[in-house]
Amino acid sequence: MNTLLDLSDRLYLDVADFAHSTPHWFQWLAEVWTEAGLLLFGVLFLAGWWRSREGSSRAMALALLAPLATAFGYVVSEAFKSLVDEERPCRAVAGAPASLVACPPHGDWSFPSNHSAIAGAAAIALALSWRGIVWLTVPMALLMAFSRVFVGVHYPHDVTVGLLVGALVAFVVMRAARRPVGSLVGTARSSRNSAVVWCAGRGQAAHAATHAPAHSEQPRRARHGAY
Repeated sequence: MNTLLDLSDRLYLDVADFAHSTPHWFQWLAEVWTEAGLLLFGVLFLAGWWRSREGSSRAMALALLAPLATAFGYVVSEAFKSLVDEERPCRAVAGAPASLVACPPHGDWSFPSNHSAIAGAAAIALALSWRGIVWLTVPMALLMAFSRVFVGVHYPHDVTVGLLVGALVAFVVMRAARRPVGSLVGTARSSRNSAVVWCAGRGQAAHAATHAPAHSEQPRRARHGAY
């Protein structure tokens, strides 16, 4: 265990030295991404919900579960953080250069990384609810985790465990809750409340019915023109 922690210390120093050797604009991008990446995941949640309004109840259930599963990932990570009092590397590692962002106060512990847990959970939750987007969300999560080490506020083992915890929790929540939430979506779509229906979407059947008259007009005109 101590060997792994020593390795994490050395990796942290290597990344910190690399960060200080990069141009100021690159450092600024890393500082922005470490927070803005979370906002981008939020935008993807909204886009996933919107695109699922005309999809199946299962698709809408997964889209609604994605942010909820991510929130569970954060809660589990925060629970671990309260149990492990690990000081931030920007204070604990001797000889480390100053962190690029302000070092969090004492008591805001380092292990695991909540940012990484959120990113890992969001990446997996979105991948399960939106086919093909894994090629975007996983690199986003990895960059988010790396940025936390790059700016100097986490060890490599903090972000690695954060990613894994968030991803695992999100996977379990998405798999366990998709059927009951799918049933709730089906019920919501049959509601007489227009606001509820708008939020849940009308689904595939309503979408097909809306477009059916446009497809049936042409054959009827053709029959009329034959006389």
